[in-house]
Amino acid sequence: MKTNKLKFNPNNPRKCSKDKLEKLMRSIESFPEMMKLRPIVYDPETMYVLGGNQRLAAIRKLGMKDIPDEWTIAATDLTPEQQKEFVLRDNVQFGDWDFDMLSAEFAEFDLGEIGMDMPEVISPDDYGTEFDLPEGDKEPFQQMTFTLADAQAETIKAAIDCIKKDKPEIETFGNENSNGNALYEIVRQWAELKTL
Repeated sequence: MKTNKLKFNPNNPRKCSKDKLEKLMRSIESFPEMMKLRPIVYDPETMYVLGGNQRLAAIRKLGMKDIPDEWTIAATDLTPEQQKEFVLRDNVQFGDWDFDMLSAEFAEFDLGEIGMDMPEVISPDDYGTEFDLPEGDKEPFQQMTFTLADAQAETIKAAIDCIKKDKPEIETFGNENSNGNALYEIVRQWAELKTL
């Protein structure tokens, strides 16, 4: 198929940064088989791309004027309303990454280079091995507030409940707040694992 036949969807709700576009270009160059498994979906009447606007942008930026037919698929049986819904659903990302699994099973890949948004990794060296609370207005204690997504809050609450049940002998440094002590123990164990 001629790439100039396909048209960018003017109503595409997803944008791509220059950095991610360059990563996508490298992905297509190094693993073109991906395009057969995840083809660009388009409306055969208007030739607007319904799914794969960023892939089309990367392909064009690579200078590809012709692509294999199996890199595209026509959405022939969708109503205009279904096409709009497809655009949304194709751009929704469900689920969360299991970073332990990624580290164990996909360590040979540069995940950031592939285009994944990786969390900032904090080294235990960034805060040392002592977990003394810094001096402040509530010496020797401090209150901390975090803004979390619902899914993050639920995960943290579950972890706190779990650590309270599994490890009742948590180091408290005199702190009587059981949630704070449980959170401290979770971070302490995480830091210990990161040094292994």
